[in-house]
Amino acid sequence: MPDLVLASSSRWRRQLLERLGLPFICASPDIDETPRADETPQALVHRLALSKASRLSETYPAHLIIGSDQVAVFDGEILGKPGDEATARANLARFSGRRVHFITGLALLDSAHGRHQVCHETYDVVFRQLSEQEIAHYVAREQPLDSAGSFRMEGLGISLFERLEGDDPNTLIGLPLIRLCAMLREAGMDPLGA
Repeated sequence: MPDLVLASSSRWRRQLLERLGLPFICASPDIDETPRADETPQALVHRLALSKASRLSETYPAHLIIGSDQVAVFDGEILGKPGDEATARANLARFSGRRVHFITGLALLDSAHGRHQVCHETYDVVFRQLSEQEIAHYVAREQPLDSAGSFRMEGLGISLFERLEGDDPNTLIGLPLIRLCAMLREAGMDPLGA
């Protein structure tokens, strides 16, 4: 059995982790993702990323478990997944010509030793001016109902942007690989095998 566990059911996160060429398994944690009263976006993603990894620690007691969670923040408001087409269209209309912050929490839990590392990475998206027709066509075509921000960067969502700003574009998809590699090295697992 691989020593690495990805605490996620996201195919996008799985595809990102596959880039590192390390053997791993995926397991879906079942946690309540409801924000707490007065919880900052950073505190929320830290808590959820670590909760996802911790939830699997009994099942995987001698593993490095990766947890990750992401929120979109617009005008100081934490936005969850839209859930339906009307909300996705409304979100994209609000974002037109504006900047949206994406904050991704990342946790690496060493379940054998009870140690963990937690951080967050920020990535900004500046949307171009979008017409009502473009928004409707995009939402109908890609159905980004389960994606923070109401788009999928991995697909046609890239056509919505004027520019992207941040250190690691993988952060926007939900798994900041540059930071994850540093965490893995700190935990004794070098992705380069050195």
